[in-house]
Amino acid sequence: MTIDKELLEILACPVSKKPLELSADGNFLVCKESKLVYKIQDGIPIMLVDEAIPLDEWEKSQA
Repeated sequence: MTIDKELLEILACPVSKKPLELSADGNFLVCKESKLVYKIQDGIPIMLVDEAIPLDEWEKSQA
């Protein structure tokens, strides 16, 4: 299940307030500004900073 395109357009990182990018597999939202990655579960983005994954750790796990 992927996130709705209209929802993606209005979402912003809770830390940087910048737009988010959808990962290639559609399961994560990436903020390059804050270097955080947010998981999408059942089409719902988990936008809690405490649940976010540091970008560098996420990139290592994707390799």
